[in-house]
Amino acid sequence: QVQLVESGGGLVQAGGSLTLSCAASESILSINVMAWYRQPPGKPRELVASITSGGSTYYASSVKGRATISRDNAENTIYIQMNSLKFEDTAIYYCNAAVYRRGNYWGQGTQVTVSS
Repeated sequence: QVQLVESGGGLVQAGGSLTLSCAASESILSINVMAWYRQPPGKPRELVASITSGGSTYYASSVKGRATISRDNAENTIYIQMNSLKFEDTAIYYCNAAVYRRGNYWGQGTQVTVSS
């Protein structure tokens, strides 16, 4: 089992920035893909950004140019920095770890609320 703990959510004004952290219970070098998902109120969960163990990144079109996903292998932590936040970025943000032959793991989520 990979345990993931997110932190860094909160209330932010539109146009502001924040950084979310996700700490894993084991070396993230053993995790094939780590990602951030979000679930806006009343909507399904969606992929925001991902980063592979090799460092390749992907961004959803809705955050491209405003978000940066990164990883700190020594701290077993990934981050997502989001700038120019919009009201529609309001959601519960979840960290995900996909491990080959072991499965998918989720954090408990952290609330991000953007006030307009």
